[in-house]
Amino acid sequence: MNLKCGIVGLPNVGKSTLFNALSNAGAESANFPFCTIDPNVGLVTVPDDRLDKLSELIQPKQTLPATIEFVDIAGLVKGASEGKGKGNAFLSHIREVDLIVHVVRCFEDDDIIHVEGSVDPERDIHIIEDELILKDLESVEKRVENLKKQSKSGDKKIVAELDIVQRLANHLEEGNSARTFDADEEDRKAFRDLSLLSDKPVLYACNVSEDEINTGNDYVETVRSIASKFDDEVVTFCAKIEAEIAELDETEKEMFLEELGVDSAGLDRLIQAAFKNLGLITYFTAGEKEVRAWTIKKGTKAPQAAGVIHTDFEKGFIRAETIAYDDYVSLGSEKAAKEAGKMRQEGKEYVVQDGDVMLFRFNV
Repeated sequence: MNLKCGIVGLPNVGKSTLFNALSNAGAESANFPFCTIDPNVGLVTVPDDRLDKLSELIQPKQTLPATIEFVDIAGLVKGASEGKGKGNAFLSHIREVDLIVHVVRCFEDDDIIHVEGSVDPERDIHIIEDELILKDLESVEKRVENLKKQSKSGDKKIVAELDIVQRLANHLEEGNSARTFDADEEDRKAFRDLSLLSDKPVLYACNVSEDEINTGNDYVETVRSIASKFDDEVVTFCAKIEAEIAELDETEKEMFLEELGVDSAGLDRLIQAAFKNLGLITYFTAGEKEVRAWTIKKGTKAPQAAGVIHTDFEKGFIRAETIAYDDYVSLGSEKAAKEAGKMRQEGKEYVVQDGDVMLFRFNV
């Protein structure tokens, strides 16, 4: 289960620098191995100290972390929804993402020109949001026209769908995002397949100056205020610092962060916030051949968690042999955990917990 995040933002807000920091972290010793899928997409490993600890204990032949995919939605400006800049091309990419990472400039620098002439996070956020809404309106209006033609048959289901989608079109036309549209889960089925841009969860990434990485500033507080309306996450980072970190090995990185008085790199915090935003957790499989992290939605039951590995695991699920991460680490091995009575036999109704170390039994 790869988490896909679309990075959006106005020009010169630090978005490209952030993406390039990811792409430069391709050295084997770096914390974020990166491979290019196409010029605007990168795959990055998810940092997890628990995976490192399990690997240290077991010494497997290979360790496979969870991954997160970043899509660089470049060139968004006013009029992007009408094709200005590279708007249409990049807006189409964002339909496939699970989460929008909205990079907002929260620093002053006379040497870096702001496309709107001044630093104003609230204005900048609304510019991007408006473009997403306008693009959504285009999609919804096409759906309305199609449903109008189909509704002539008198099909009650089609008529009901038309009513919902028409109300959504009116809602968007008034400048509101799809996230604020008043509709239950059943009604949302009428337009879910459109993958509306303004219906996606958002993580705000505030790009601050080097001397404000620990303190933040008034611009960041403005973003927090906007984000609070949807309980969206906000992460502060310094694009310049992230670019420098990407060039360092793990030891140098730790020393550099310590000098800055920062506990973790901005990219680490961004990924962790993305997981939290989308309600994702991690479970592990651990053996001599491989220690691996798997990403699932919080609340997933054992058979469905097994299905993330292979559909046959879910179809033939018998039970899950489960050890809590803390028990595994404190006792030092699967064998010791089993002898101490810490390995549990869990059935089909078991809800997987974050950090569970699992072995699935299934019929072929």
